[in-house]
Amino acid sequence: MQATPRKAWISLRDGARFSGFVFGAETPVAGEVVFNTGMVGYPEAITDPSYYGQILVLTYPLVGNYGVPSNGRDANGIPQHFESERIQIRGLVTSTYNGEYHHWNADRSLSEWLAQQNVAGMHGVDTRALTRHLRAHGSVPGRIEIDGESAPDWYDPGSENVVAAVSRTEPVTYGAETGDVRIAVIDCGVKNNILRCLLKRGAAVTVVPWDYDLARVEYDGVLLSNGPGDPKQLGDLAGRVRGLLEAPKPVFGICLGCQIMGLAAGGSTFKLLFGHRGQNQPVSDLVTKRWAITSQNHGYAVEGESLDPGWEIWFKNGNDGTLEGLRAKDRPHRAVQFHPEAVCGPVDTAYLFDDFLAEVRARK
Repeated sequence: MQATPRKAWISLRDGARFSGFVFGAETPVAGEVVFNTGMVGYPEAITDPSYYGQILVLTYPLVGNYGVPSNGRDANGIPQHFESERIQIRGLVTSTYNGEYHHWNADRSLSEWLAQQNVAGMHGVDTRALTRHLRAHGSVPGRIEIDGESAPDWYDPGSENVVAAVSRTEPVTYGAETGDVRIAVIDCGVKNNILRCLLKRGAAVTVVPWDYDLARVEYDGVLLSNGPGDPKQLGDLAGRVRGLLEAPKPVFGICLGCQIMGLAAGGSTFKLLFGHRGQNQPVSDLVTKRWAITSQNHGYAVEGESLDPGWEIWFKNGNDGTLEGLRAKDRPHRAVQFHPEAVCGPVDTAYLFDDFLAEVRARK
């Protein structure tokens, strides 16, 4: 970090403005300003494609103290420590940045990593006041403005199809020689740990682009992945998923995949005031009456009462009562808004992958 960092501001389109200093790339950026309440996990969070087009505010005050892990890959060629191949956020805002990192697996600082990928960062920001503002007024377009640089135009990722920017462009298959069931993953911005969770449970996984024709793939079950943006911007994807829901092969949705399934099930979606983003979101299973702590990252939700009669609400959020899961009453299709593959945790709901694959194996 520079001895005398440049002055910067995080400005919101509603007129609010908060001062700080630059770290990472000295590049003015624009995006939707959102906040995450996790205490750890910034390497995983900022490589999550669901954050594409956003400026991320971390509410935990100390950031950067354990640096950034290496670029190692597992036996399938998937990055071991990141949720995609690159940083997905447009900018990062913190209260205190610690460039003196210490961790056995770190090979660079957070600031160095941001600079390498031309992503702007700010520290010294009153993130408590900024978060309180977002909680009261909602997530809004904002900009990181740097002293002496021209401010960029405002940008709202909800105004366009941002899934097309994060989805693969060609199919790729993992575990073909060892998997006993074949799962087709519709990539709307899939997190790598979703793939890891399926592979370590013995499945072969074929990841296809968001607009791919599944008739060209052999599969026993389908997973609709997480991803960024407004599900209504995805054209006829919900219509194509509706066709999958009429077939007997199980379909499982996660995050954006839950919203897509909700639209396919006759429901409607709406934008949350400030979204659910963090590792500490409580959800209630309406069937078992059990509670779980979950990791979440979404700005849109399904209106539960709008679903067709053949569907039911499965999970609800303990804070605001919004829908956190839905399922078909007489078919093997279900989806959740939260992340059962959570990394770096919690793992309360990882059993959902076991349930999904058990259903696939039983129907194969």
